[in-house]
Amino acid sequence: MKKNIVKELFFDTFFSILAGLIVAFGLHVFANSNNFAPGGISGIASVIGTLTHVNMGYYMIMFNLPLFILASIFVERKLGIFLTIYVATQSIALIVLEKVNIVEPYVASSGNLIFATIATGIVTGIGFAIQIKRHGASGGTYCISSLVKHWYPAANIAWLTFILDSIVVVLILFVYDSSNKIESAICTLLNLFLANMVVDYCLQGAKDGYKFEIITDEPEGLAQEIMTELKHGVTEMNVHGMYTHQERFMIVCIIRKRELSKMMKIIKKYPKSFASFSRVNEVFGNFKR
Repeated sequence: MKKNIVKELFFDTFFSILAGLIVAFGLHVFANSNNFAPGGISGIASVIGTLTHVNMGYYMIMFNLPLFILASIFVERKLGIFLTIYVATQSIALIVLEKVNIVEPYVASSGNLIFATIATGIVTGIGFAIQIKRHGASGGTYCISSLVKHWYPAANIAWLTFILDSIVVVLILFVYDSSNKIESAICTLLNLFLANMVVDYCLQGAKDGYKFEIITDEPEGLAQEIMTELKHGVTEMNVHGMYTHQERFMIVCIIRKRELSKMMKIIKKYPKSFASFSRVNEVFGNFKR
């Protein structure tokens, strides 16, 4: 039991540090040198860092730490600890990368700013996804939302996130040079959109597929062919047709995307069958191939 706790603690810490390093790398290499910011608390830290010519890592610790302490007290202690590790890693990495300059920032010209924006969204999105998948949160915005939800359960959290991101975009219009402030605001919006897309894709998982529900009078033959051709298990259930008032069978099976055409060909061999299928974002357990 103690060994499992230590193992879980190790991986929780490892993934928090890894996520923090990935996000810091994306911000330092692609975003900070191109005058656009991420959303939420990190975005506010980036904008204020630009105004004061101080590395945004210092402001990230300053702004996020009080939120994590409150989250540890009122929401969940474990979550607050690992969010602190995540943001501390991210902040230290940003400071170190700027000082040692091991990674040369990707300085965009007028023709490749869009590539820096795309790269920022993808790289930081991967870091966010790692942290969210392991701990369910990725920064100060979540802490604010959790605290508001704790004190005001009926509050609309989506609007709060939108307001925080909007504050960053508005600040950019007043902070950066007049020659590129509109481009910076647009890049921030695009970065937010791409990062959220990457997070959604990563959280859905790679083991996606389709769930088939097939109503049939020939469950044995159909099930046997699916198990033989596709190598997947099949679940059979008795069902009652309300229109015909007849007893029939429903076969349930989950397959990979690449097996969709094979499944269609099998079902067509049984013309009296009725099938529907839906997308499955993630498959757990003993799912072969």
